[in-house]
This record gives sequence, structure tokens and C-alpha cells, in this order.
Amino acid sequence: MWLPQEVIRRKRDGERLSGQDIGRFVAGIADGSISDAQVAAFAMAVLLKGMALEERVALTCAMRDSGQVLRWDLPGPVVDKHSTGGVGDLTSLVLAPLLAACGCYLPMISGRGLGHTGGTLDKLESIPGYQVEPGIERLRVVVAEVGCAIVGAGGGLAPADKRLYAIRDVTATVESVDLITASILAKKLAAGPDVLVMDVKTGNGAFMAQPGQARELADSIVAVAQGAGVRTQALVTDMSQPLARSAGNALEVLEAIELLGGQVRSQRLWDTTLALAGAVLELTGASVDEARSRLLSAWHNGTALQRFQAMVTALGGPPGLAAEPLRWLPQAPVQRPVWPAQGGTVTAIDTRAVGLAVVALGGGRCRPGDALDLSVGFSRLVFVGEAVGAERPLGWVHAASDSAADEAAHALRAAYRV
Repeated sequence: MWLPQEVIRRKRDGERLSGQDIGRFVAGIADGSISDAQVAAFAMAVLLKGMALEERVALTCAMRDSGQVLRWDLPGPVVDKHSTGGVGDLTSLVLAPLLAACGCYLPMISGRGLGHTGGTLDKLESIPGYQVEPGIERLRVVVAEVGCAIVGAGGGLAPADKRLYAIRDVTATVESVDLITASILAKKLAAGPDVLVMDVKTGNGAFMAQPGQARELADSIVAVAQGAGVRTQALVTDMSQPLARSAGNALEVLEAIELLGGQVRSQRLWDTTLALAGAVLELTGASVDEARSRLLSAWHNGTALQRFQAMVTALGGPPGLAAEPLRWLPQAPVQRPVWPAQGGTVTAIDTRAVGLAVVALGGGRCRPGDALDLSVGFSRLVFVGEAVGAERPLGWVHAASDSAADEAAHALRAAYRV
């Protein structure tokens, strides 16, 4: 007789679980036959005792298979990219249409903001009419016709992960590399990619603040994804300062459109996007030089921006967004510069504090289910090594009121070392 408590006991005692035991336990998470208490106990046992690679692969595949797994029959490679999150990280909004313009297909399953980090779905919801959960069949149509669709997982993909994550969130088991790996990959692999590139952030604005932590997670994700049959590479990238000049939902969409249109406001953002997109093309068989040439061509000739607009239109957004973004994106009523306390050169930025300031403005959630103000945040942020003073502010604050702008300006000054 199979008992979930015996699986928990064996993992508690440091034993290696069989693929069958893991599969049945995950099925119980998905169908509700295993209690919240048992799920929490399992998560804690995994956190404390860890999992071997074979167990991580089994857990990830079982969670992937707990719902619908997409299969594709398309004339080009099905690819994807995932970031562990940061501040001003809008790479997905640029990378997906770039790769689509290079002949790839991207059913990109994305998430919402978590803590101080921004969420791709929240950014896209600042576009009027954009459907972030269009359903599986609409996702298939848009990917086939446009080449890319950035959407949420919905209820059909990896439902076991949704329940397990909710329980981990309130039982101090979020930090387990084993469970983080399975959670990230279950949703990504359910979308059916042939190729996956992971962007693992490190620095004071990342969840994995120390490079050693980031490398451990990157190694785990690559090993498990490849064990599940997906060609995978991971890049560890810097999040010791905001990646874009903007931090906030509509503001980041605007910067993404400007970048796709040829305006490089943040060289770090563009370099990171090219590195990740290049890694995807290399995994599909392109050389380093060929990958870069194809990406730059799609950027220069405007086809990447056209793919972005086509994706927006196909998912319910306005057909004129790329041409007139300020006509469609929400704008905060209060917009003003944030002057530094003194002039000089920026030597460091508390990136997490910048992200939390956006949350405090209403651009992120303090509690699950909070409604967001999609117009607020910061723009024109300066980076480390750049000068500020009487003629150049730290950035511009976008707020719903003067008092909110005052508080955010104070928080931004405190986050910068000049």
C-alpha cells in the first residue's frame, strides 16, 4: 500500500526517492488527495535533506506532467528564456520579438512581480486590451502566426506547481534550490520548448545575491532541463543596479518599444538581451557570429518591432501601440526629477531598495491580489559611474500624488551612493 507519509519519512531521513514515489506524490498535490500539511512536510524535508539529480528530474517532470503539456509542429525551433527576476529587467519584451524575427517560435510563459522584482505579465497588462491569459488554443494560434506570445500559465499548465508554491511561500521553504528548479522548469517545460536559456541574476537586486548561489541554481537548472530532454544553457548576469533606465510597468514597456525601435537607453540592457538571444540561436545550431548578425539585422530592419506589434494586436492590444506608445500606455499625473543631495559620481545603487520604492508607489503588490497602478515608477535612472548634480537628476519619479512622489524621491536618494 502506497502512503504519502512514508514518502515524507524517507526524505526526512535522507533517503533517495524513486521516480514512481515522486510521481504519485505530485499527482496527489495536483488532485488534492494529499493534504496541505503533508505537502508542507514534504517541502521542508526536501529543503533540509536535498535531492539527487535523478530526484530533481523526476520531480520536475512530474510537475510538468500534472497538467497539459504542449506539443508543436512548426517550421522552426520552439525556444524560450527565463529570468530569475530583478529591477528594470524587461529583456523578455525585447528578446521574444527579436527571436521571432529570426525564425524562432516562443510560447513564453511568464509570471507576475514577486517581492521587489517586476513581473512581465504586470508590464504587459499596462497595454490596453492585452490578454495575458488567452487560453491554450489562442496561444497556439498566436505563436504559429506571429512567432511569439508572452502569456501566463493559466490553470492548464503545471497545476501542481501552483499549489506547491503557495504552500512553500508560507512555510519558509522557498529557498530550496531543488524546489526552485522544479518550480521554474515545470511551467517552462510544459510549454514544449526544444531550447531553453536561463538568465540567473546575482547582485543586490537579485534573489540569489551571492554569485555562488546563482551558479548553484544555474547548474541545477541546466542539469535538470537537459535531463528532461531540453537543450539548455544558463547565463549568470549582473543585478547590482537596475538593468533598464526605467523601473515600473508601463515605463518599462515604453523603454522596450524604444529599444526595439533603435534607441539604446541602457547599454547593459541591450548587451544582456543580445547575449541571451544569441545563446538561444547558438543552441539551435547557429555560430556566434551568425547569431549576432541575424539579431542585429532583425533589429536594424524593423522586423523585431513589427513582431512585437503583431503579438500585441493578436492578443487584443491596440494596433498603433508601437507607433504611438504614449497615446496608449497609462501615464502618472505627477512626473518630476529626483535631485541628488549632492553632486558627484554614482558609486553604488541599492537595487532592491529601488524595486521596493516602485512597490510602495503602487507598482507592485504588498499583499496577494492587490490592484496595481501600472503608470508609476521611475524613468531616466542613472547608473554606476555616471555623474549627477544640478543639471542631471538621479531619475524621474512617476507617481499618483505629490505626497507619494515625495516619499519615492526620498527612497531613491537613499538607494544611491554618490
